[in-house]
Amino acid sequence: MSAARGTMNIRAYRQLLSRTLPHVIHTEEENEAYIAQLEALHDQGNLTPEQEELADLLTLLIEDFENQHYSLEAATPLDVLRELMEANDLSQADLIDAFGARSTVSEVLSGKRELSKTHIQNLSRRFNVSPGVFFPLEDIAG
Repeated sequence: MSAARGTMNIRAYRQLLSRTLPHVIHTEEENEAYIAQLEALHDQGNLTPEQEELADLLTLLIEDFENQHYSLEAATPLDVLRELMEANDLSQADLIDAFGARSTVSEVLSGKRELSKTHIQNLSRRFNVSPGVFFPLEDIAG
């Protein structure tokens, strides 16, 4: 109950909670219902401190559900390259300019060879993306 929000009326907050009955989300239907409630709160505009507190609670519950059910695994540099190739309808031959030789493209795409810094620079220019998308996650985190 933050002072930055103003003084929260506990009685008004209890009333909001009793109408909403927030709980841990277990199903997609519950998640959709909470999203709708959150959107309805935000559509009202200037929220009371009690409504802001409820919005925060709903947001946490929604985020928790979605993190558990919709989290994506980190893509490898090779996954990123394959996705970019597919999105741009490119074949191995289309990447020879970025790799220098057909055999190099083949070795990289088969996983026999890692991307070099030069490859990464060329690919980031070719696809207009940050070079960072081609670095393994452990290299960035560590």
